[in-house]
Amino acid sequence: MCVQNTQKSKYPEIKRLMGSDPLFKYEILFLVVAQFTLTFLVRDACWTTLLLSAYFIGAFPSHALIVGVHDICHNIPFGNGRPLLNRLFGILANLPTGIPSSIAFKKYHLLHHRYMGVEEIDPDLPTGFEARIFYNSITKLVWVILQPFWYALRPLVINPLPPNGLEILNIVVQFVVNCAVVYYWGAKSLVFMVSSTILGAGLHPMAGHFIAEHYMFEEGFETYSYYGPGNYLTFNVGYHNEHHDFPSIPGSKLPFVRKIAAEYYDNLPYHTSWIKVIWDFITDPRIGPYARVKRPNAKKAKRDELPE
Repeated sequence: MCVQNTQKSKYPEIKRLMGSDPLFKYEILFLVVAQFTLTFLVRDACWTTLLLSAYFIGAFPSHALIVGVHDICHNIPFGNGRPLLNRLFGILANLPTGIPSSIAFKKYHLLHHRYMGVEEIDPDLPTGFEARIFYNSITKLVWVILQPFWYALRPLVINPLPPNGLEILNIVVQFVVNCAVVYYWGAKSLVFMVSSTILGAGLHPMAGHFIAEHYMFEEGFETYSYYGPGNYLTFNVGYHNEHHDFPSIPGSKLPFVRKIAAEYYDNLPYHTSWIKVIWDFITDPRIGPYARVKRPNAKKAKRDELPE
């Protein structure tokens, strides 16, 4: 927050970048149509073709929609003044992934921004179990493949929050759409949708940003940006230092933040390849689920200090 306030006062033009992105919602709609079109086209494919298509083709629009849901939770489509419309649009963007996650993601992701690195609150911070079990190259490879499952289950373990009405709506709408896909196009189409999501969030170049963002590749640095071609496919999710400093700025405008405030970002370590990030994470013994900046949970610390 201190960095954000300093930059805003020093560079007032940054404040003008905040707000909605009118083009963003049309990009999301294009991806929704594209992924459902692919889902229709593979309805009669053999299983090998279907799964290969899910990894090499479907994973790209599916993962772009996952990142799009992230941007939607920051109210990028319609601005902060229309929260309900943003939530409903998030449910729509969520549909081609086959897995209802948009509303729950927003709930937990905002905790990540507010309590980044705080144990038992930040859902992006791996658990002690993950750190103990996945510590060498073989086990870290398994961890990377199973990344979507850690992201789904971790919040329910460390800091479960009760579902709200929109979350239930998200689940019901997704269930109805999934049933419609199976009824009209067959089970293979649904398998393609879900496989594209799971494969694209695991051992896949598009998922490299999950690791690139906050794992300590250099001692003492908590957040890393990625500057490379993958940003064109993911709404500039790689500009992660810039995003954490200014979460209300659309991804399309984050490169301008770096350009305007170059003195703050150009000297920070950054990544240029998500594939290299995944490779280094798996093979470098210094990096793993445990390589994170962690902050103690103040409430838990106070509770632990109470006399028995």
